[in-house]
Amino acid sequence: MIKSIGTFRVSPCLPSSLHRLTELAYNLRWAWHHETRALFRRIDRDEWERSGRNPVAMLGAVEQKRLVEVGADAGFLAHYERACQDLDAYIADKTTTWFSKSGAAATPMRIAYFSAEFAITDCLPIYSGGLAVLAGDHLKSASDLALPLVAVGLLYQQGYFRQYLNVDGWQQEAYSDSDFYTMPIKPVLDANGRELTLRVPVGAVDVVVKVWVAQVGRIPLYLLDTNTDENSVGDRDITDRLYGGDVELRIKQEIILGIGGMRVLEALHITPDVCHMNEGHTAFLALERIRQLMTRHGLRFEEAREVAKAGHVFTTHTPVAAGNDYFSVELVERYLPLHYGALGLNRDQFLALGRKHPSDSSEPFCMTVLALRLASHGNAVSRLHEDVTRRMWADVWPGAPTDEVPVSHVTNAVHVQSWISGEMSGLFDTYIGPSWREQPGDQSAWKWASRIPSEELWRAHERRRERLVAFARSRLKSQLRARGVGVTQLHWVEDVLDPEVLTIGIGRRFATYKRPLLLWHDVERLERLLNNTDRPIQVIYAGKAHPRDEPGKQLIRNLIHLASQPAFRKRVVFLEDYDLDVARYMVQGVDVWLNTPRRYMEASGTSGMKAIFNGALNLSILDGWWDEAYTPEIGWAIGAGESYQDEALQDQVESQALYDLLEKEVAPMFYDRPGNHLPREWVDRIKSAMEELCPVFNTHRMVSEYATRYYVTSYERYRRFTADDFAVSKRLASWRQRVTASWQGVRIHKANVSLPDTMRVGDPITARAWVSLGDLSVEDVSVQFCLGRVNANGELISPAVITLRPEGSEGGQKIFVGETEPCGASGLHGYSVRVLPVHPELSSPWDLGLVRWAT
Repeated sequence: MIKSIGTFRVSPCLPSSLHRLTELAYNLRWAWHHETRALFRRIDRDEWERSGRNPVAMLGAVEQKRLVEVGADAGFLAHYERACQDLDAYIADKTTTWFSKSGAAATPMRIAYFSAEFAITDCLPIYSGGLAVLAGDHLKSASDLALPLVAVGLLYQQGYFRQYLNVDGWQQEAYSDSDFYTMPIKPVLDANGRELTLRVPVGAVDVVVKVWVAQVGRIPLYLLDTNTDENSVGDRDITDRLYGGDVELRIKQEIILGIGGMRVLEALHITPDVCHMNEGHTAFLALERIRQLMTRHGLRFEEAREVAKAGHVFTTHTPVAAGNDYFSVELVERYLPLHYGALGLNRDQFLALGRKHPSDSSEPFCMTVLALRLASHGNAVSRLHEDVTRRMWADVWPGAPTDEVPVSHVTNAVHVQSWISGEMSGLFDTYIGPSWREQPGDQSAWKWASRIPSEELWRAHERRRERLVAFARSRLKSQLRARGVGVTQLHWVEDVLDPEVLTIGIGRRFATYKRPLLLWHDVERLERLLNNTDRPIQVIYAGKAHPRDEPGKQLIRNLIHLASQPAFRKRVVFLEDYDLDVARYMVQGVDVWLNTPRRYMEASGTSGMKAIFNGALNLSILDGWWDEAYTPEIGWAIGAGESYQDEALQDQVESQALYDLLEKEVAPMFYDRPGNHLPREWVDRIKSAMEELCPVFNTHRMVSEYATRYYVTSYERYRRFTADDFAVSKRLASWRQRVTASWQGVRIHKANVSLPDTMRVGDPITARAWVSLGDLSVEDVSVQFCLGRVNANGELISPAVITLRPEGSEGGQKIFVGETEPCGASGLHGYSVRVLPVHPELSSPWDLGLVRWAT
């Protein structure tokens, strides 16, 4: 190989009439703006597909002759002018967006959103799965709503792996280098016009980081890249692959993302008020933000922590402890001493920040714990996931009852315009009007879904199913050729799938807990269902297993072997290399989206939401988002949310329930077409699902909820903590240290209640507690009376909490008294008393991890 001694960039030579094509190509709004995508496709459809639907690469590859032709074509020029005008109006709009109409629009608020991966479009391969899709859709809605937000991520040279299967059905992983200069990203330039780089300490080495930007509508996404000549080979590879290395590579990537990301913003003179940590991968940003506050303003660690925490929001997506990032003491000592030294912390003090039990020297350092400790708001991504998260991380707040653990939820959603088909979009424009696009969270807009003529809705959906079948056949041919199957042996592929048959989609990461093969639990019964003469069913699968997940790979192999049997070969297809393009075809074309995880293991899931907007129905275990969305009028639930100790029994019971639903409800409803061959009950259910679910499960609703519940309150809190030379922060830090040091002096000596001889429903209760506070005052604590029903273990069930008021002293003990509301139910009740630290600026009374319960 010949090593280059210099580089230069070559840009396409555009006719003057098309000089803004490059501008359109570099603003990723085209990823969800159908008319702009159609403009690029119109230039050269074949080159558009060959480029991976990448307008930057396409413009560099298309023949100059063709550019001259379209530059003189009146129809094309009219289309081009519309696209330019639309982008200009979108960017310039300062009055009609959601944020401009909100109360926070007058503030100088700035939000920074950090994530390890983003799925914006196919040709920016820095994504692997659901977390990235959620992050990408978050940015798109933030742009549409005009939030003052910037985003930070990593620019992976090889991204996530490309999947292909060998002749035995085993997943193989292929990686290819991305050419960043033919992607819709640009190097960030410094004040002198040079490409911006900075150094980030990773252990004993300063790693050079180059900064790129992808413009996502109104939102800049800054991407960090370590593949620069100044770095060693090992350090160049830090941003080589997404989830491709071991835990040592992971800690280095997360240092670059969190610490390096905050330094990039500092170099760009962007000082965020609110930092949103999307999953624990990003949590090191909290430490760097503390360091910057200490350096700029001369604050102590404890004071800077209060300031930074006030402006931190953390979202966890992981429902199993093993799915979170844990780093050994040895790795922390190797890669982070300069960083915790700059915070004025020793090793043990630093490790305590990332441990559930700070003094347990055997516990590794957990990024999720770090984020939870340093955020004023922590949230899960569905209602059910909130309960799971509270149980998982309750030990971070010792003594807190599970239902009081300070974690809430914002249910995930999808960016509608990124996932909706052109056919369905046209129907919505005609019968709902522009409000579905501009205000998809408006319930009143979706009421008009019932006005869509059933015949038109069904025909639009049938066209998408036909396209999915054609796409699947083409893809299957390519897959088989790659495995060495000759052309003469491929004739049968033309008969694979049927564009008129009930089509089920199953797209997900192949992992054992997701149970992608639950449908195959009883192969003979499945065969009867798929090949039913009157009501046949067909299934399209797609999904990758993690490169190190051997059981997940075995699931794919098992599926390939089963699907290759003569009875299934024309009814079941596995599409390799699940990506945004495959996902789009699937959610737009299937009739039913099937999801079968073990309950409590799916944090949210979003694929089934995408299917709703395209006229598909959901058939799912009551987990994640479906647990809060499901009603019998809009889809089907497998089971009723039961819990099982025996997983084999669970698989048996739930697979039979699945077969019963398919055989007795789903297929009959799909094929019941009296008179005009229209499945009226099915179409009515589609309309009901759209009316109920579309206004809720879209990211405009989700992002506006983050804004109103978390971003605005965090901004106000952060501003309050920085005012008057950080007076509030300093007072709170001092108070926290004093209360923590004095808490051992808090004792509950006695607690009782005044009860009548016969307690009846409607009778009130007076409670008293005698408490020693040591060096603390009554203003430092909240003494609380907890009253509720008692379970078989003597535990209070969702107790009411009443704050008692101080009422004198007795023998050096403070007396606290309070009256409860009348008892509203009969049965066995119980009570307890607790003392919590209280301060008007605490984000939660459990923030200090201190509580004293009566014994």
